[in-house]
Amino acid sequence: MDEDLARPKKKAYEIGEDLSMLSVEELKERIGTLKAEIERLEASIRGKEASRNAADSVFKS
Repeated sequence: MDEDLARPKKKAYEIGEDLSMLSVEELKERIGTLKAEIERLEASIRGKEASRNAADSVFKS
């Protein structure tokens, strides 16, 4: 069990990774994973911008 904790997990995808050994289905799966991650990142940005805008409006009043 301790061995599992010490071993770093392999990333599902690494930018710049060789794609030649992946099937079309694997490539489509990765695209889906990356699109979901982009959406998650954009949602985080929207939340942070909303927080900053709310704080700015309090201090500008």
